[in-house]
Amino acid sequence: MGEYVKLPGVETWYETDGAEGAEPLLLLHGGMCTNETWAAQRPDLAAAYRLFLPERRAHGRTHDVEGPLSYLDMADDTVDFIEAVVGGPAHLVGWSDGGIVALLVALARPELVRKVVAIGANFRPAPEISSGPNMLDELDPDEPGLAPLRDMYQAVTPDGADHWPVVVGKLKDMFTREPNLTPDDLARITAPTLILAGDDDMMTLEHTATLYRSIPNAQLAIVPNTSHAAPLEKPAEVNRIILDFLTNEPAPTMLPVLRASSAAG
Repeated sequence: MGEYVKLPGVETWYETDGAEGAEPLLLLHGGMCTNETWAAQRPDLAAAYRLFLPERRAHGRTHDVEGPLSYLDMADDTVDFIEAVVGGPAHLVGWSDGGIVALLVALARPELVRKVVAIGANFRPAPEISSGPNMLDELDPDEPGLAPLRDMYQAVTPDGADHWPVVVGKLKDMFTREPNLTPDDLARITAPTLILAGDDDMMTLEHTATLYRSIPNAQLAIVPNTSHAAPLEKPAEVNRIILDFLTNEPAPTMLPVLRASSAAG
């Protein structure tokens, strides 16, 4: 079960799970997704954390808004949600677009973020970093590959089933021009961060490696034989990696390179 909360930018649908009083953890879904895509993560994560699952503007049960969609607006909505509903700093676990939003929140409001897990995230627009050069050209609201996401959206959206092509068009435009972060921007992230991706993800492994190297003391996990849908394809392994990162402090390594200076300190 869930409910709406009225935020400055948009009235937002959210669900909760897990024990009251446990550390708060936001699950931030991917683009064109609903909270249903977290089904394989919720039981394991709810056993250890108090989960909050907001559905962003134009996604799931949350209305679309006038004008274009923007990651920055979605990050502002997430900040407003943390302040209004969570009431204090939380862990952020974001998948795809949700990972981008998590990184933006960590940059804008570091005091609201405990740890970040960014799954299949990118920090530059899709045309610059996509493993498939024609990915956006093939993004059509009626394509068979989008049928599961289309069906989830149309089953719950308050904007009506025929609004799906509008949302896909807005997201396609956003993917083309955003996000626009630089390695220098990422270097300002202070929250402990895990970058997680499939070895056959939508963005190149080189881009994922740059994202990881740009965030101070970040950790990197590449899940073998998985695509952009790693949380669905290998949920047990992904959940184990997430929980290990959130629950434990980093283990000391014997031959640090990127972390050599912090280890010496």
